[in-house]
Amino acid sequence: MPAKTGDRSKVKPAIPRPSSSVVLISPKNEVLLLHRVKTSTSFASAHVFPGGNLSAQDGECPAAEDPKRHEDAPCYRNAAVRELFEESGILLARDQSTGAMLAVSEEDREKGRREIHQNKTTFAAWLKKHKAAAVPDIDPLIPFSRWITPTNVPKRYSTQMYLYFLPLPAESNTSLIDEIPGPGEREEIQVPTGDGGVEVTEAMFLPAAEWLRRAQSGEIIMFPPQFLLLHLVSQFLDKEPRATPSLNELTQRRAQLVEFAHSGSPPWTEKCISPKMLKMSSDGRTVLALDHPGPELKGTNRAGEPDRVVYVQFKKGTARKLEVRWKKDVFAEQQMSNL
Repeated sequence: MPAKTGDRSKVKPAIPRPSSSVVLISPKNEVLLLHRVKTSTSFASAHVFPGGNLSAQDGECPAAEDPKRHEDAPCYRNAAVRELFEESGILLARDQSTGAMLAVSEEDREKGRREIHQNKTTFAAWLKKHKAAAVPDIDPLIPFSRWITPTNVPKRYSTQMYLYFLPLPAESNTSLIDEIPGPGEREEIQVPTGDGGVEVTEAMFLPAAEWLRRAQSGEIIMFPPQFLLLHLVSQFLDKEPRATPSLNELTQRRAQLVEFAHSGSPPWTEKCISPKMLKMSSDGRTVLALDHPGPELKGTNRAGEPDRVVYVQFKKGTARKLEVRWKKDVFAEQQMSNL
């Protein structure tokens, strides 16, 4: 019997499109976010990590019905580095023969971004044109959770998040670091498309704590995945003192964040999160549970984050009033209110 008009319970959920994003950490332990334009087809007007959908040039991805489609793989890593380059102009590539990071002039990078985005060449081919032994620098990428869009959303994604640490000043190739925006500096970004439109208006490095403050004050729009990951990053990279920490302190904070990424049950490197409404809070915000991995992974041992929840107010396609809390505290408050 055909489903009745308006009976959404019978509508088959959209297949999640594979995508990647990078939580890029600067030499000063700040985080890069991009401001998407209001006409964007996803996360319009929001601040997001660099990233996007996988393409054929990134390598073969498992079939839609294969649970391995939702695991870290070279295709996701290649897409993460390629999309970062297309969207921000920051190039993560290495000379395989020497191990040195590849430094390309701003003029050549801008030309390359346009050519790759317009499918005039592939990222790999463009790299080889500059140096025969050049390859995307995918090995340092650290998986930092995967997010699968809930089934009630028409456009769904299976997004592999990664951490990537740009070299600290003592380790840095000066020519590479000189190309990266400084703290709080804006880099105007125009990503070419088929019709000459603009997808990203600016890219900026700021401390994770400052991004969180701006989101909570309503200055910028941020969605739960970005907010939660910045919340976690901030706990390690924004410890006191925040002003001009020593090189040793910067190194220690990075090491603590990496250790955290490999901790938990499951560890954050393997968590797969498909947010699910848990309840409504007393102030009208939605409380999102993060422990469900999504229907695509039903029957597998994949799991999400069991201990935290995200409070959020969804309004007219935006997310406001975000907050990360412990799930146990939410239930404790509910029990107290029922007394």
